[in-house]
Amino acid sequence: MPRTRLSSLHRVAEAVAAGLLAIIFVAFILQIVLRYVFNWPVGWTAELSVAAWLWLVLWGAAFVLKDHEEIRIDFVSVHAGRRARIAMGIVGSASMVVLFGISLPAAWDYVSFMKVEKSSYMNIRFDVLFSIYILFSVAVIARHLWTLGQLLRGKDPANVEAQPAP
Repeated sequence: MPRTRLSSLHRVAEAVAAGLLAIIFVAFILQIVLRYVFNWPVGWTAELSVAAWLWLVLWGAAFVLKDHEEIRIDFVSVHAGRRARIAMGIVGSASMVVLFGISLPAAWDYVSFMKVEKSSYMNIRFDVLFSIYILFSVAVIARHLWTLGQLLRGKDPANVEAQPAP
């Protein structure tokens, strides 16, 4: 996939994240105004904020954050040599692919099962609400497969910047 197309997709993903953040902010302000100005406490604003927050966190982790922007505890790998860092990266990425791959069918079953439940105020089906986790899991698997491929080619993990999956 050409670099410009990946940049365009990344900008769209950032715009979606910004939109979700705007929804949280507007719902929060609306909740304050309705409760303290009009003395009309409503629950749907809190429910909307929580749903948007869930989507924002998982969407951002899947499609907006780059590998080098994630928080890592790297006090071991930073003192290791290049080959050891590559080996640790291979073990780490392979583990992520295997673990998320193993958990994906169960996550799919759970999300599918949740179609029988709806949120209290907005009547959003929980399978729709939790479907972002499936996207997140697939994105994590794709990102770590790409990283694994780079590491197996001998690229140092410090120089591998994960690209969005095709």
